[in-house]
Amino acid sequence: MSNGRILVVDDEPQILRGLRTNLVARGYDVDTAPDGEAALDLAARHRPDIVILDLGLPGIDGLDVIRGLRTWTAVPIIVLSAREQEQHKVAALDAGADDFVTKPFSTPELLARVRAALRRAPPVPGISQRLEFGSLAIDFNLRTVTRAGVRSHLTPKELDVLRYFTSHPNEAVSHRAILQAVWGPDYGDQVDYLRVIVKNLRKKIERRPEEPHFIKTEPWVGYRFDSSPDPRDLRAL
Repeated sequence: MSNGRILVVDDEPQILRGLRTNLVARGYDVDTAPDGEAALDLAARHRPDIVILDLGLPGIDGLDVIRGLRTWTAVPIIVLSAREQEQHKVAALDAGADDFVTKPFSTPELLARVRAALRRAPPVPGISQRLEFGSLAIDFNLRTVTRAGVRSHLTPKELDVLRYFTSHPNEAVSHRAILQAVWGPDYGDQVDYLRVIVKNLRKKIERRPEEPHFIKTEPWVGYRFDSSPDPRDLRAL
């Protein structure tokens, strides 16, 4: 029985061979693609459970592959790249990636991140998978938010962060607590990851992202999710 299907995208043949060998040995079905065009085609035909993607690809750049995937799928995407500058990590996360691993990489660490990305907690019996806060509706099963009648799809990490916020309503929660709960215990200091996700969430759920009502910043601490309806919705009626 397969542990899941993984699409590996890289223009370095030795990396494709090495990752295929390691992943197949651990029970995964593996597709490989040497460029962005082949990656998008394989993803559409085989519907992988996770994508491992290099940014520096011939033809379609890795960022454009992420954007292309995000038009129709919320599959977890782990970027594997030699581009280690902060702006490259932020750009990948902003485009819709879930994680970023810098080359050269540790195979055991990458495999651990694959397992973490695939390990989606099943719905908890008795806990609603649809929440409403005035004109904002969140459907965790469909991975969508609907704001004033406009529906937006959520990436896996957006979904996980929003689930964390809504499970701690009206509480000030620290950056570290959110990062460790969503990304794992080794990510407590990766605040840039969280800032990108929060910025994207605000665009999807706030009437005015620059003046957020739901996801409020708690200076020197982190964030607080306000579970009350946005009063500006009532004034707009």
